[in-house]
Amino acid sequence: MRRGFILPVMVTGVVPIAITVVTKAWRCATALSIVPGAALYVAGISLLIVTARSFARHDGSLAPWNPPKQLVVVGLYRYCRNPMITGIYAMLTGEALALRSPWVAGWAALFMIGMTSHIVFQEEPLLRDRFGESYDDYCKHVPRWLPRLIPYIPT
Repeated sequence: MRRGFILPVMVTGVVPIAITVVTKAWRCATALSIVPGAALYVAGISLLIVTARSFARHDGSLAPWNPPKQLVVVGLYRYCRNPMITGIYAMLTGEALALRSPWVAGWAALFMIGMTSHIVFQEEPLLRDRFGESYDDYCKHVPRWLPRLIPYIPT
């Protein structure tokens, strides 16, 4: 599972830190921006950890080279199809908010556009091919980003 964290660490750690150092973004941070930004970041990293554990329990990981063998419809995946990436989006948004940095916000937007495109045009068709009707049913009942209020129970 450790290798699967390379992408999230690069996306939410290395790149934002590099942007912050180059642009001196920390100069704009205030207590009023740091507190809500940090809260959003903590919520995001919590989503990432919880969903990574769900994958690990189902013989898979975050890494595309080690996908789960069966459709994961447990835990947070009963409310939202992409809680893991939603967590990363929250982390990036929290960093941009905490620093009040248009440069970090730009990186967040660029990553969100690219990742959303990847999910819609590559990942979802592959999951549909791999899991067939069960994935179609899951998509009908569970939203991509915003969570449902009542957990989905597969039939």
